[in-house]
Amino acid sequence: MQDPDHVLGALRRSPDVEAPNLHAVDASDRLILAEAAESTSTAEPGSVAVIGDRYGALTLGTAAAHGLAGIRVHQDPLTSELALARNAGALGFGDVYTNHALDRELLDGATVVLLQLPRALAELTEIAEAVARWADPSVRVISAGRLKHMSRSMNDVLAANFTDVAATRAAQKSRGLVATGPLPRESATYPVSTVLADLDLTVVAHGAVFSGDRLDIGTRYLCTFLDRMSPDARRIVDLGCGTGILAVLAARLRPDAEVVATDRSAAAVASAAATAEASGVRVTARRDDAMASEAPATADVILCNPPFHENAAVHTGGAEKLFAAARTVLRPGGELWAVHNSHLRFRSMLARMVGPTEVMGRNDKFTVTRSIR
Repeated sequence: MQDPDHVLGALRRSPDVEAPNLHAVDASDRLILAEAAESTSTAEPGSVAVIGDRYGALTLGTAAAHGLAGIRVHQDPLTSELALARNAGALGFGDVYTNHALDRELLDGATVVLLQLPRALAELTEIAEAVARWADPSVRVISAGRLKHMSRSMNDVLAANFTDVAATRAAQKSRGLVATGPLPRESATYPVSTVLADLDLTVVAHGAVFSGDRLDIGTRYLCTFLDRMSPDARRIVDLGCGTGILAVLAARLRPDAEVVATDRSAAAVASAAATAEASGVRVTARRDDAMASEAPATADVILCNPPFHENAAVHTGGAEKLFAAARTVLRPGGELWAVHNSHLRFRSMLARMVGPTEVMGRNDKFTVTRSIR
């Protein structure tokens, strides 16, 4: 066993964005570990599951404190998986856990589940239903989040899936929720399907996907420019694809082109693949970290609605990472079409990182730009 405080202090966010105001561990991680200590200290190997571990605090903190192995882990963002792997390797914990999808293999027989509360109720619903369906009837779910991101509705979601839900005392602006007594449902709520009549498109969405089964207003604005993208495009990438709406519309407009929908989120990739299937178009959905697996100079067009948050912090590092990747993956003369909140004024950044950039449209909230590699 290693000193848990040393392990937590050594964690890095890489390959996710790193900055002085972005941290690999927060008070909610420590609260979960403290609240779960009694349960994890007596848990059998293979009986602990971890969901939503951002950079390895829950997995490696548990392994360090109790010498526990066989921990099953589900992390929706690929960047979290990679960060956990790097941190585990650096600290000598590479063999204490295994990665899983949000499925029976993750949860079958689990008696302890450590959960970093997601901010989206849809994601929490899908997780809670999965735990109630597949975990051991004696399971104890120990979760926590930052108070500013928690709501009474989170208690309600857990209460719909467990007989008992209790809140812990607040600590360092975080609070825990402990759930026991699973109530399995006959059918799962997610994924959901919604018809967007104005686009004649069926959207399929898992709980963790950005914007759910709705079309967010930034993407909706970018959609209106798709018929202006390069008519000769033979390879189009929807970067940060979410439910894959842009990819599907691009595939309709350019039926002879190869269209790739890529996102770091497992839920997004599954949603995009299902949306494309429901729409009857050919789209390759791929989980990736900023197109890291794409060959350089292979895309004619990249479509992107970049983030401007890193977890709860306003930070443009994620967008910069995507723009740098776009420059690498675009062919010379290729186009990056991006939409962003107008107050961010990304044009100069795009010009510096990708190439000559022109504002193609602006409304009261969003700006659409085209950058030429």
